[in-house]
Amino acid sequence: MKEIIKINLDNEMDLILAHKRCMKIAEMCGMPSSFQTRFSTAVSEIARCSIAKGKNSLLVLGINVIKATQKEIIAIITDTVDLKNCNPEAFNYASKISGNIEYSYLNNQSTTRISQPVASPGLLSETKIKGFIDYFKYEPPLSPYDEIRKKNIELIALSEKLAESENKYKQLANTIPILICVINERNNVLLTNESLEHYLEVPILAFDKKNLSNFIHPDDIDGILEGWKIAKSKRSEFLGETRIKYGLSYIWHLISIMPNKAEDGTFNSWLVYFVDINAQKMVVETLKDNTELKVIQRELESANLKLVFKNKELEQFAYIASHDLQEPLRKIMIMLSRAGEHLSEDQRKLYYFDRITMAAGRLSNLITDVLNYSRIDNKKQIFEEVDLNQTLSEILGDLSLVIEEKNAIIEIKSLPTVLGLDTQLRQLFYNLVNNALKFNTAVPVVTISASNINEDNNVSSPENYHIISIADNGIGMDSQYSGRIFDMFQRLHERDQYGGNGIGLALCRRIIENHNGVINFTSKPGEGTIFWIYLPKK
Repeated sequence: MKEIIKINLDNEMDLILAHKRCMKIAEMCGMPSSFQTRFSTAVSEIARCSIAKGKNSLLVLGINVIKATQKEIIAIITDTVDLKNCNPEAFNYASKISGNIEYSYLNNQSTTRISQPVASPGLLSETKIKGFIDYFKYEPPLSPYDEIRKKNIELIALSEKLAESENKYKQLANTIPILICVINERNNVLLTNESLEHYLEVPILAFDKKNLSNFIHPDDIDGILEGWKIAKSKRSEFLGETRIKYGLSYIWHLISIMPNKAEDGTFNSWLVYFVDINAQKMVVETLKDNTELKVIQRELESANLKLVFKNKELEQFAYIASHDLQEPLRKIMIMLSRAGEHLSEDQRKLYYFDRITMAAGRLSNLITDVLNYSRIDNKKQIFEEVDLNQTLSEILGDLSLVIEEKNAIIEIKSLPTVLGLDTQLRQLFYNLVNNALKFNTAVPVVTISASNINEDNNVSSPENYHIISIADNGIGMDSQYSGRIFDMFQRLHERDQYGGNGIGLALCRRIIENHNGVINFTSKPGEGTIFWIYLPKK
């Protein structure tokens, strides 16, 4: 059905309007006068019953297009009351007059449908039906009541549209992920959207320090209030950043305070928006940190290049100095030897020949040790597989005279093959075995073995290392020296007790560091020492 006009059935004036408009539609459809009267009277009879007995009654007049050659005028009266049960006589009378009346009452809704076929359906085109709608839309009032009624209908329609629009805007304001509130000139909060209400643990009643401290970071409150003060005085917008409390943390938001202007340009309230910018803030901070990190990295690279250059200079200096020092020292030792050939034993003691010769020898050894220490550098060498069993066998051959002299007992258990530099590893184990023989007042007993147990408890993930131990029954040392035993020129005993320059263990540590390993020891005075060597498996 194509609706032409609606009429609310409230009083007798509406009954008159209903009758006249039924007559007019029937006339516009080309019905004879008798059919116009019969249709309008039937509709009026039911309309009178609705006004008298009904509630919330509505009459809708329209044209039903069944097909191009079959059309009818339709009057539908709806009500929340069972009209036919209230006044069956009225329905019987309307049925006699019209003959085309249907009635139903379902779900507390009564519907009365009265129809009248159009005699010349071909004359009712779509354009003409639209003309009917426009006619009643712009029809002059039939009476002052009709004019007032039309105005009321228009006002109601406008009010409904306004309410619908307000609901849409309210729904939009409540669903968007922006925290919104409205404040007046006296700092009172007039309105908040649901997003802000759900976000806050305590309702915000005023835009002041006391209320803001419930959810704004303490360091940001003064800045917001100062911006709000300037915005009020200049009638301008304020933009800033702040941190809003969310649980136990704070989330960065963009805050915007702007005048809430009316259509005439005046305003008496302010809109406050909080927009989450925490993700953007974190990106900016990350980029900033990354930039600072790159600067630090460049500075470290520059410093490293300088350090490499200085180390090269130091290495060259150590080599040149050692070579240049050794040459005159050798000449001094040769001349001392020749000069002493013609001296008696008393004369040699008188002129301290033996002491001078020993001092020159110690100086020569010291220069050699310093040169060896400066040459420890694995950057130019390639790691290869080194069989430690063969290495220890060769070292024992080098130390055979000392071993025989002291009747030392050396026990070597099966050792692994490791990745490393053969010359450096040979120097490492030579120094440690030599120390075990040297720092001993009894018959030396030295045990060299491999283990998978991290007995010194100072290395994490021992499964990633070959663990080699060198245990002796020597003089041992106190744990108080553990922090400096591997330092250059560190001696725990007088030179006349035990020889050496205090470089051997420093050289061992440097070799181990070149192999990305670890060296530790466990020891007690008088009970011997165990050195633990950790060499990476990969």
